[in-house]
Amino acid sequence: MLNKNTFLSVCLFSMLLCLPVQAYAEEEQVVDDVVVEETITEDMDTVSADAVAAYDPSGSLFQQIVDLEQEKVLMELEKERAQLNLELDKLAAEKIKLHMEIDELSGRAEQQQQELENAQAKLEAEAAKLEREKEQLQAQTEEMQSRAASVQTSSSSSESTDQSAINFDDQYRLLNVVGLGSQLQAKIENLTTGQTKTISVGKDVDGYVVQSISLDEGVVFSNGKDVQTLNITKSR
Repeated sequence: MLNKNTFLSVCLFSMLLCLPVQAYAEEEQVVDDVVVEETITEDMDTVSADAVAAYDPSGSLFQQIVDLEQEKVLMELEKERAQLNLELDKLAAEKIKLHMEIDELSGRAEQQQQELENAQAKLEAEAAKLEREKEQLQAQTEEMQSRAASVQTSSSSSESTDQSAINFDDQYRLLNVVGLGSQLQAKIENLTTGQTKTISVGKDVDGYVVQSISLDEGVVFSNGKDVQTLNITKSR
């Protein structure tokens, strides 16, 4: 028969043998629970993915709200685009107007420049005309001075040679008077030689200067002291 100590030893040994078996069983149970939980999680993820893939949002309230928001955004964008197009059209019109104003100003400047050039050319032409008239007047003045000097020379020559005054009625005959206004000319004939000559105002005839020619009075000659008239009536 076993003593008390031996019995206690046997019991203690048996208990030590049972502890690893119980611990292993508990560990195995924990592992099984983890595997089951992971499997359930994988199955739920698969179902969620399939549900998301198979979900059709068309016709749903959410999709209607999204469509309305998109239409609203598109309408705003279209409105902004129309406003931008309007602004661009206004800018294009302003640009065209500005170019037209520039062209008009350029045309006015060219016109004013042309008018100035025409006015300058007109002034230059007037100045040239006045210069020509001045030269003509100077020439006429010199001619008159020359005639006056010639008359004085003729008078001095007549006085120095002590020649008696001639009688135009006895020496010349007035044939006709032609011309108009101050451009009248007379044709006279020398009764001694039969020669004819055409005379005008200012011409010298035998020391006498033709003062005037007219149809009524005929030709008036003067040497500064003596004045004689030759007309068609007396000549005939």
